[in-house]
Amino acid sequence: MTNNGDLIDVPTLKSLIKTTDCRVVDCRFDLFDPGKGRRDYLAGHIPGAVHADMDKDLASEITPDSGRHPLPDPAVFSRTLESWGISDDVHVVAYDYGNGSLAVRLWWMLRWLGHDRVSVLDGGYAGWTAANESIEQDVPVHVTGKFNGSPNENMIATTAEIAAAVNSSMNINLIDARDEARFKGEKEPIDPVAGRVPGARNMPLSRNLNSDGTWQSRAALGVIWDAFDEGRIRQEAIVMCGSGVTACHLILSAVLAGRNEPRLYVGSWSEWIRDKNRPVATGD
Repeated sequence: MTNNGDLIDVPTLKSLIKTTDCRVVDCRFDLFDPGKGRRDYLAGHIPGAVHADMDKDLASEITPDSGRHPLPDPAVFSRTLESWGISDDVHVVAYDYGNGSLAVRLWWMLRWLGHDRVSVLDGGYAGWTAANESIEQDVPVHVTGKFNGSPNENMIATTAEIAAAVNSSMNINLIDARDEARFKGEKEPIDPVAGRVPGARNMPLSRNLNSDGTWQSRAALGVIWDAFDEGRIRQEAIVMCGSGVTACHLILSAVLAGRNEPRLYVGSWSEWIRDKNRPVATGD
């Protein structure tokens, strides 16, 4: 059973959506086909779910200095949440196709604004349909809520902070959630420059998952983190990825494992490479 608040299973969600204080958000999205998530949502979704577009709702417009998914203005995002019927007392459940790599962005953003009553559905839409639960195609209209969020900037790491550490050879516990080939610079299907931030270590988010895309147990995640940090003095972690989305998977993983919560480098790799003078590392 995966009912520990931040991560819940299908039977728990089935019970929650019968209550009036639960809102379900479909976070399905495809970076290479931005409209696919919305089309898939309209073709069928968990009853009562609204759709969150990664580019339009969970990020702001890209600027010359930003990564691919900069955070939206908190006031604007709060109004978006209200339009979905999300208020201060609502339990929000986010899901995506299956492994949580997209839903974690909404989970993190709500907590960034001080709303801790938020969960990720273990197994996502794939798990819901595999359990033969009902789906619908209607787009729900929820009564507008009242959301009073306030951003916690202590949850964020900036490019300036990381660049200062790298340039001064300071020890920094920077952890990259991308797959190993991208981390090493062997391939780069998305961004114009391949490689990693010097000094970063690699912890692909796939380590958090079972073979079916569900999350490993809290105990197993603790073992994974202990092995990752073996021989190192434990220090505050900063997590990153390509654009500050899938890195949130490592944050949830750490929370489930009982670790101190890492900070998120929102700009991540796509912002780091905006300045050609910033150093890039490749290889082992």
